[in-house]
Amino acid sequence: MNILPTRVRDDFPFLAAHPDRAYLDSAATSQRPRQVIDAEAAFVATDYAAVHRGSSMATGAATLAFEDARARVASFVGAAADEIVWAENATDAINMIALGMSDAALGLGGDDAGARFGLGPGDEIVVTEAEHHANLIPWQRLAARTGAALRWVPVDDDGLWHTDALAAVVTPRTRVIAFAHVSNVTGMIAPIADVVGLAQRVGALTVLDACQSVPHHPVAFSALGVDFAAFSAHKMLGPTGIGALWGRKDLLDLLPPARTGGSTITTVTMESAEFLPAPNRFEAGTQPVSQAVGFAAASDFLQAIGMPAVADHEHEMTGLLVDAVAHTPGVRLVGVPAGAERGPLASFIVDGVHAHDVGQFLDDRGITVRTGHHCAQPLHRRLGVAATTRASAYVYTDAAEVARFADALAEVRPFFGADR
Repeated sequence: MNILPTRVRDDFPFLAAHPDRAYLDSAATSQRPRQVIDAEAAFVATDYAAVHRGSSMATGAATLAFEDARARVASFVGAAADEIVWAENATDAINMIALGMSDAALGLGGDDAGARFGLGPGDEIVVTEAEHHANLIPWQRLAARTGAALRWVPVDDDGLWHTDALAAVVTPRTRVIAFAHVSNVTGMIAPIADVVGLAQRVGALTVLDACQSVPHHPVAFSALGVDFAAFSAHKMLGPTGIGALWGRKDLLDLLPPARTGGSTITTVTMESAEFLPAPNRFEAGTQPVSQAVGFAAASDFLQAIGMPAVADHEHEMTGLLVDAVAHTPGVRLVGVPAGAERGPLASFIVDGVHAHDVGQFLDDRGITVRTGHHCAQPLHRRLGVAATTRASAYVYTDAAEVARFADALAEVRPFFGADR
């Protein structure tokens, strides 16, 4: 049995404060270790100041901490520091790309930006039917603003999409392909090499939603071949209120900034403004400095454990979750079939019981799971259900918690009389 949780569980104050609760909702928001909490608190207590503004000692120290955090997070995802842009979260990061492309279509950013990013009638944006709303709605809006067509890759009866279906949708007019590395509902791991190959064949940009991959196994964006990627701190042991956009440096320097103002410019006149290179061109206004420090501390915590060890442990815990679902009568696993490789989550349907009732029943027994459409309404509509229940594992999940989940899940249908 993997001993990883024994080594790390004591680092999480939430787990100590709630010893009788099994936290199986890390796919939504993970808990924070004391190392992350302490790093952010220490910065706020002793080094808190504005960054990139002024010449004081305090500003200099805060700026060093801020940029050091960027470098550490960049290293975690196999990137250079100037390829990481701070965002409010992954949703914000994806919106940065879509809004920047919208501005490029208006001629903002110059001819080169317009040629690379500008869309118009006849152009196409491709997503999948399984996307989180964060990787769907920004592209819907971009299509509406520019006259481009939004096309999508259909999923099958299990909620999974396939490369041949993608190939049937991609055309020489495809300009963007946006997709999740790991689905937050089905657990499907995308065939990135196939997607990148199709995109490169037609000259399309690739945008990767990496929220459910970066926290769980080694990821190096530069090696994947994608053009942009987004991920969030709060899903990888870090604070809320901060995420990151990764992009190839040449593209980031060309993309018009979605938000403008202080800290982003070189020269401003009453008629125009010129912008700094990336990443600063995208980071308008007061920065999330303490959150960046916490984000970096979370990266360090995971690096210290070793991402291969994290992935191995989660593979084991996910297998136990899937087994619990698959072997409970009247409970159907959603997405990737049992025994196949998946992300560290298991969504399921309990026959005869609404997902919200399932979640409340489990919560009453000290088991935290997620219920609802998981910000993926089109996928749930395709599956013919309004909601599913999702249990997810992380570095601190142990076998005893999964066993409690399995025992409680077996009681759901009898409790509601759905087994009669």
